[in-house]
Amino acid sequence: MISCPKCHQPIEGDEAYICCANLELRWKCSACGKVSEGFAFPYGMCPHCKGKLEMLERGAIADSQALDAVRKAFEIELGGHAFYERAARDAKEPQLRELFARFAEMEKEHMDILKKRYHAELPAAAPDFQVDRAAIFAGVERKPEDPANLFRIAIAFEQRAVDFFTGEGERAPGGSVERELYRELAAEEREHVELLTTEYRRWETGKAGIL
Repeated sequence: MISCPKCHQPIEGDEAYICCANLELRWKCSACGKVSEGFAFPYGMCPHCKGKLEMLERGAIADSQALDAVRKAFEIELGGHAFYERAARDAKEPQLRELFARFAEMEKEHMDILKKRYHAELPAAAPDFQVDRAAIFAGVERKPEDPANLFRIAIAFEQRAVDFFTGEGERAPGGSVERELYRELAAEEREHVELLTTEYRRWETGKAGIL
């Protein structure tokens, strides 16, 4: 089996790949000014104040466009996993708690695949993650008293991820690694939108979920 010359992890197949092993980037918050270290953070938001993170002192990296594609994918996956875990804890209805717990597990499985594919290690999500962060990212008003609001936030940010990855894929050079990566990620997030939409409709009519 062929191994990665950088981190020596096995490489599946002969397709192009990106190795992010031991890569730690530095970020500065444009709002509070704090500096954070890590490969990616949920939604690209400051873990301290939710402000926008800006990359600091990134040196020369081979194929930086592909690296950015991987990092942005992890930002969204980290945010989605943290949101679903918190939504599962906050939901008052047993059906919703189970549903969001299943989606949290799905996001974790997806991140595990990405970690294996791109040889990246990620920081654990903060246990005090606020659902408001997902609402800000999704552009949906947060209504804690409305259980359906959790569905609307989840569907909105998954759709935003679809739109983002689709647009980035269309702008990437034809035949490039990042173009194919963005197409794969858009398809994955599109499936999530369809699943969540179906679950939402069934929940509204009192039917059991399909997951």
